[in-house]
Amino acid sequence: MSTLLLVSIIVLAIVIWVFNLLVKDRNQVLAAWSDIDVQLKRRHDLIPQLVTTVKAYADFEQATMTAVFELRTRSQAAAHLPEKAALEDQMVSAIGALVVLAEDYSDLKADTNFRQLQSDLTEIEHHIQYARRFYNGAVKIFNIRIQSFPNVLIARLLRFREAEFFEVSDPAERHNPAVEID
Repeated sequence: MSTLLLVSIIVLAIVIWVFNLLVKDRNQVLAAWSDIDVQLKRRHDLIPQLVTTVKAYADFEQATMTAVFELRTRSQAAAHLPEKAALEDQMVSAIGALVVLAEDYSDLKADTNFRQLQSDLTEIEHHIQYARRFYNGAVKIFNIRIQSFPNVLIARLLRFREAEFFEVSDPAERHNPAVEID
């Protein structure tokens, strides 16, 4: 077997191996994003129930409820990760403001449906945080692989692009909304 043929086989094997690693890591990022998307959908599905329940007790707080619905609609329509992340961060604050309204209404705080919605929202927020951490971990691994030698050569050749982290855009919004049940 000639040296050139042997070198070609080794190079081809390395390219195939690196390509498979990149595909695996890219699919891990996509799967992790899907997990975030599922949790965001759960949150989005909960919002109408939460707003309706609060509205029954605090109808004059229309601006807060409208803001939550508008953010939900804009987030669902967002196509790019940074835009979606920023809208979701704003929604966390808006939901927190909506839940804080309950503090002014003792009947609402005592409402079984509202308390269940608070509990569900807290659970969803925990799942979202977990999914974000998992996604960002997958992005980190994928991006390191793309940036490392010799992978960088193959990744550029095959047009693999770095994935974006799901980051909180406003440092003041780096917390979960206050939805714990008393």
